[in-house]
Amino acid sequence: MRLAVNVDHFATLREARRAGEPEPVLIALLAEQAGAEGIVCHLRSDRRHIKERDLRLLRQTIKTKLNLEMAATADMLKVALEVKPDVVSLVPERPAELTTEGGLNVVAGRRGLAAFIPKLLKAGIRVSIFIDPDKSQILAASELGVPLVEINTGPYAELKPGRRRDKALEEVRRAAEFGLDRGLEEVHAGHGLDYVNVAPVLDIPHISELSIGFSIVARSATVGVGRAVREMVRLLRRRR
Repeated sequence: MRLAVNVDHFATLREARRAGEPEPVLIALLAEQAGAEGIVCHLRSDRRHIKERDLRLLRQTIKTKLNLEMAATADMLKVALEVKPDVVSLVPERPAELTTEGGLNVVAGRRGLAAFIPKLLKAGIRVSIFIDPDKSQILAASELGVPLVEINTGPYAELKPGRRRDKALEEVRRAAEFGLDRGLEEVHAGHGLDYVNVAPVLDIPHISELSIGFSIVARSATVGVGRAVREMVRLLRRRR
């Protein structure tokens, strides 16, 4: 199980004071040195945390894999084609949201995505879609020709241990298995995962990578970036 570290909230902390630190690029390098196998950032339309400057420096600096989360808009397409991250993850975006609130509705947005995605693939950029654990959405994504999807674990992560959480976890497992059965190269997962609720997700063999951000930021405030990432890497490597 690979760990991809989302550095958005380090940039959020920086923007709280319009300061020059913490530096997301430095955080990304520390995360790589601690064992992260990918760096994730979300360039939002309002630029509330990650800026184009951060994205370009990350592209020039990191040694693993750069995953750019973005909305499927003309503005974001222009940035992606210029910077050329390794992966573009298409996500829904609402101006007032604190964080991404759910998966992209691929079924409803299929026509627009069918015109948008090939432009990224033609540029040699792998495309992922952040998607709820719903078979109709996964089927629609696979039919659009994307090589991978990221399953939204938010509904699972928000629940306390018990029957409801077990059911939500099973939905994630079935979605991941269905995605591979439909011909996807990989299935990733993420959203709301922390040092406790990540453990059951590790038992899903169909998931090859987890994207984790806020819990690592929170842990880093206590123990430092390097230790926080190493601790999460050790948890994920338990399955290897």
